Amino acid sequence: MRNLRNVHRSLAEPEIGLQLTAFAWDVTTNDIICAFGPTKDNVSLCLKRWKNTSKWENGDQDCKSPFIAIATWDAPCPLPDLQCDEVLDLHYFPDAFITCVVLAGGDLIVVREEPNNGEEKIEIVGSVDVGISAASWSPDEELLAIVTKADTLLYMTRDFENIADVTFTPDDLHISKHVSVGWGKSETQFKGKGAKALKDPTVPETVDEGVLSDYDTRTITISWRGDGAYVAVNSIVSEKRRVIRVYSRDGNLDSVSEPVDGLTGALSWKPSGSLIASVRRLAERVDVVFFERNGLRHGEFSLRLPTESWGDWAADISLAWNLDSSILAVCFLDRVQLWTMGNYHYYLKQEILHVEGSAWMSSTPLIWNPETPLSFAMGTTGGVQKLEYQFVTAIGPTSPPDDFGLVAVIDGKTLKITPMRFANVPPPMALYELNLSNNALDVAISVKDGVTLIATLHQSEVSMYQMGMTGKSLKVPELIWVAGISSNPRSSSIRRSALNQHISFDQSGKLLILQNNEEGSKVLVLESDGKMQQVTDWRSQESKESTNCAIEMRVHDGLIQSGQKFSTPKTKFSLSPSGHLLADKRLLAQNCTSFLVTPAHLIFTTSQHLLKFVHMADVGDLEVPPDTPEVDERCRSIERGAKLVTVIPSIFALILQMPRGNLETIYPRALVLAGIRESINAKRYKRAFLACRNQRVDLNIIHDYSPDTFTLDVALFINKVQKVEYIDLFLSQLREEDVTNTMYKQTLNLGQKTHDPPSPRSVAHSTSKVNRICDAFLDVLKQRPSTSLQNIITAHVCKVPPDLDAGLKEIARLRLENGDQAEAATEHICFLADPNRLYDNALGLYDLELALLVAQQTQKDPREYLPFLQNLEEMSVLRRQHFIDNYLGRYDKALQHLYELKAIDDVEAYTDRYKLYAQALELYRYEPEQFNVIMRRNAEYLQKNASYKEAGIAFEYVKDYNLASESYRLAHSWKESLSCARLAELDPFQIQNLARKLAEDRVEAKDFSSAANIQLDYLSDVAAAARFYCKAYDFAEAMRVVSLNNRTDLLNSVIDVGLADGMAVITELLADCKNQLNAQVPRIHELREKKAEDPLAFFEGDVAGGADIPDNVSLAPTDASTAGVSLFTRYTNHTGTVGTNVTRQTSKNRRREERKRARGKKGSVYEEEYLVNSVGRLVERVNSVGEDVSKLLLGLMRRGMRERAVAVEATMVEVVKLCKNASSQIMPPSKEDQGSKQDVEEAIRRPTGGDGVLFDSIEGGIYKSCPRCRTLPGYLCSADEMKE
Repeated sequence: MRNLRNVHRSLAEPEIGLQLTAFAWDVTTNDIICAFGPTKDNVSLCLKRWKNTSKWENGDQDCKSPFIAIATWDAPCPLPDLQCDEVLDLHYFPDAFITCVVLAGGDLIVVREEPNNGEEKIEIVGSVDVGISAASWSPDEELLAIVTKADTLLYMTRDFENIADVTFTPDDLHISKHVSVGWGKSETQFKGKGAKALKDPTVPETVDEGVLSDYDTRTITISWRGDGAYVAVNSIVSEKRRVIRVYSRDGNLDSVSEPVDGLTGALSWKPSGSLIASVRRLAERVDVVFFERNGLRHGEFSLRLPTESWGDWAADISLAWNLDSSILAVCFLDRVQLWTMGNYHYYLKQEILHVEGSAWMSSTPLIWNPETPLSFAMGTTGGVQKLEYQFVTAIGPTSPPDDFGLVAVIDGKTLKITPMRFANVPPPMALYELNLSNNALDVAISVKDGVTLIATLHQSEVSMYQMGMTGKSLKVPELIWVAGISSNPRSSSIRRSALNQHISFDQSGKLLILQNNEEGSKVLVLESDGKMQQVTDWRSQESKESTNCAIEMRVHDGLIQSGQKFSTPKTKFSLSPSGHLLADKRLLAQNCTSFLVTPAHLIFTTSQHLLKFVHMADVGDLEVPPDTPEVDERCRSIERGAKLVTVIPSIFALILQMPRGNLETIYPRALVLAGIRESINAKRYKRAFLACRNQRVDLNIIHDYSPDTFTLDVALFINKVQKVEYIDLFLSQLREEDVTNTMYKQTLNLGQKTHDPPSPRSVAHSTSKVNRICDAFLDVLKQRPSTSLQNIITAHVCKVPPDLDAGLKEIARLRLENGDQAEAATEHICFLADPNRLYDNALGLYDLELALLVAQQTQKDPREYLPFLQNLEEMSVLRRQHFIDNYLGRYDKALQHLYELKAIDDVEAYTDRYKLYAQALELYRYEPEQFNVIMRRNAEYLQKNASYKEAGIAFEYVKDYNLASESYRLAHSWKESLSCARLAELDPFQIQNLARKLAEDRVEAKDFSSAANIQLDYLSDVAAAARFYCKAYDFAEAMRVVSLNNRTDLLNSVIDVGLADGMAVITELLADCKNQLNAQVPRIHELREKKAEDPLAFFEGDVAGGADIPDNVSLAPTDASTAGVSLFTRYTNHTGTVGTNVTRQTSKNRRREERKRARGKKGSVYEEEYLVNSVGRLVERVNSVGEDVSKLLLGLMRRGMRERAVAVEATMVEVVKLCKNASSQIMPPSKEDQGSKQDVEEAIRRPTGGDGVLFDSIEGGIYKSCPRCRTLPGYLCSADEMKE
């Protein structure tokens, strides 16, 4: 679907008397090395360089010559059968600044531009006495293939050493045994059951004998394959047949072509290596034929030449493939044609005429640039010119409503036109094929006043066609005028020859034609009627600068030619040959392969096979999406090598062309969502709905994109959509999720949100988005119940949770008015919801007829539900309602109906059966007698189920203090139990026994303070109370109780003993903590040093040098399949082995690793985490005993035990210091100390199985941040010996 467009042209004419005979590229500077002579009149051979930036090329007429001389010498012909010597091959080596010249007389000459000391500038490095017929250097410039006039093939190295000498013999023709299996022949195609018996496709009807053509020039040609592994030689054998021999790089004959009648000397091997091209002349046509490397034919195409040209400008034809095998250049005597292939069809894209009266050079008349695929040089004896082309797609406007997807494809004298919006016709076919008078060079499309204009550029004229297209119809294109243009492509001087390069429309509809001639470039402006208005000069230098970009686009203008300066578009997008996509001068992408522009998007493809969308904005605000097609709607993966053809925003379609030529239409999410959002903003809700429905977009976007606006426009939405089925579909697709924040997040970077921000009122009522929308629909639909009944039912059912009762009530109401409609509505609601659930809800409405109507839509057996409904019909109203509610499991309502029936016994039994005590109490709250009965039953139930505290409260409510006291005792509530025991008027002995039991219970629970209170208040045992206070480290309270009861004798016998016991416990605890810290902290440092020295050995057991694994470091959870993997692959779970991914991800391994982690065995990978967590728990334990130590110190000081207090305090200070040091050294920093460091581990995927346990261990144990070591509230003694 792409055409070729000329973007650069440079001309050069030699001095008078010099005749160009050969030229070659200097790829480092893009200069041309030209050879002039020798001729019959002048045996001098002159080498000159045509500089790429010469003044003459830029239009400086004062410069005498564009060439810089390199060397000149005489080259007389040593062979008598030649009138003069001839340059067969000219090759330039840019790395050594050497030019190699191969002459037909047999000389091999090297010309050095910058010779070193001792080197000659011109040197004959070799000579073939018999003469040379053809020569060619390999693509890697390491081998020179020479065919001599003695029919031998020579291989020479770059140092001109002969390494192979092969002789052509007639026996070479027998090396290949060609067998055709009829690929592509009609005989191999299936023609149906009634077809005649097929002939053997391997036996052709006629067999070619290789008869020579009358136009054969008897030349020998050589062509290398692109990789230099093989070389093909086209020559004549015994003056009877032309043969293409294929030789390997070693000089071995690989194959010989099959006989082909009329085969000529043209030869060019496709650089990609698949085909060898040549020319065959038949009586009725001239074809380009292709051969495989094995010599078999492989396709052909006709050059479509008129018969009268065969003996004229088409008498001699040569071929040349470009670098990337995309273009085949067919060279005639006065013109060059450029052919491309797509979908196995060859298109004639360009025809370049040469100077009239100038003959082609004897050597290759056209040479492609070895590094730039679409650049070549061509020349005749009268001069040389460099041309550069780019592939472009001629498309129509991409802005609605004129985005018909019109594409025009040039194929010689045929213009193929296809509006993709109406007919997606695959190439090489087209919807319309226009026959042109001459070969087309360029085509442009525009729309003016609703009429599509198609302008076609030829060598000397412009044809204008018009085509009527609307949204529903189109007309055949019609020719409206043909205008001649002042170009002279066949001028007698190359400097005066003109080349029509571009054609385009400007914003006003005028036609612009860019020409190139000796004055540089100029633009012809044609009015709409074809009359020329003016000619604007355009200097070649300005053209050169602008043509660095091959394709340019502007918003609303479509394709324009390079460097157009007639208007100032807001943003100009351009694509350079190197793949740089520019917006004005800002670089957007470096790997772009094609692009398109719509009013909303810049669309382009990349060499990574991604399709990207850039929202249209100012140049500085253009945001190119990253390569994340999984999460960003603006990026999407496409087929390898696909390129853009056109875009149709109206139908959200994007047409791509694959490398093989076929078309593919896709509907990218970015285009679809952009169209949907635009439709919502314009309140075209039906268009938005249909787009969502056709493109499978979640319908919630219609509401979520602008919720407040949609809520106000519900009536408009219903009127626009109209169809009941569409409204049902929308309601059934509603979800609570806001899809504009999840699935279809807005990627347009604007200063404020596009859709409406939620108002305070909408936020307050947005607890359920679905219910809010359904209620809004119901408010509108209930005003038109006759036509919207189905939608009303759907709105009720689609609520969250479904309001089935409301929907059934609508059916019940309708049943009274229209039975047929009620039955249809029942079928509809049964389709939306579970019929069995609807049957239960119908019963819950106590409407038996409605339940019967629903039951008929279920799979229930009528023998089951009919007797059931009849039984209900015979019951009283309340008893029926109770039975239905009990059947449906609505026990609260069933109990309510029993209460209304005044069936007290039934209420009590039903309450006990379903444990409805709270509901029954609520019902009898104004009937004290029955209320107390239910409360006692509730208390007994609670006591039976071990809810002793609640049971005690219930018993106490009904004034049963004995049972309440017992329940409280079982609930360990000693205060409540003793209080109820007093109210129960128990004797003192029973109360004391109860108090002793409660005190023992508190001692077992380590609640010594409560036990002391019981002993003091209820048992009057001061000694026991003081003893329990000491165990609770409440020495101050113990001393107070002793002094209050005048029991000073207990100070020595109880208080001092309690202080001694408390000091022993604290001292032992602190000693254990100190020993644990001294043992565990050094071990943690040791493990961390080993991990830092060799992490792989620490975690995996793979020790460098093959050493044994130490006994004190065990292996991480692994198996034989993970040996040798890196440390980081364990955490990312990307080991690449089947055993790892299968066995480790099991729950069995995970549980085993969790047990290992919990044990923290010495030498395992979990030891460090275990030790760190142990130290953390120790710090917390020391913090918890700080208050007890303070109380102990206070008691010791009050009892005159200062030395003991100092000892305890010193031990505590030492332990606290050790804890602080350990916390700062081994514990990880707290979150406040981590700062804003980026957590790179978030990007690592957590593994599963045993590896997941290890991953969690490495990430951190229980103490991910350091627990703070609290200092004691205050020490009571401050001795100098405690200072450090």
